[in-house]
Amino acid sequence: MKAWLLTSKLAGRLIVCLHSNFYFGYKIMDIVFIRDLRVDTIIGAYDWERQIKQTLVFDIDIATDIHRAAEFDDLQFAVNYHAVSLRVSGYVEAHHTALIETLAENVATLILAEFKVPWVRLQLTKPNAVLGAKAVGVIIERGKNPSLGYSE
Repeated sequence: MKAWLLTSKLAGRLIVCLHSNFYFGYKIMDIVFIRDLRVDTIIGAYDWERQIKQTLVFDIDIATDIHRAAEFDDLQFAVNYHAVSLRVSGYVEAHHTALIETLAENVATLILAEFKVPWVRLQLTKPNAVLGAKAVGVIIERGKNPSLGYSE
């Protein structure tokens, strides 16, 4: 079982707080999410698509444990959704792929590696890509979902 221990002195008292990411044998998972992140980029398998910018829409769920950030009310202990949004937008604008599948995989890998989170679910939507459909897209999950499984 993973746990962290915090000790501090407050008004002459020693305060000990024990936190664990397990509750009655079940792993706890909090999610930081980003919805409707719109990024204009060049993407597509067809030649004409590679000549124009198209809007992609990202919905991102990131597994984390928010207890420490909440306890200290400090951004340094949180997944910074502003930083994630800027990084994803910058990456998508700079890296042009033919397939949304490739881009989704690359963005999920980037989030896992750079933000040191255990799991990410990413929905990438390409609006108006198919006549008669509002949007098409992919949904992927990568990493280890902390809510699945039991403590030992």
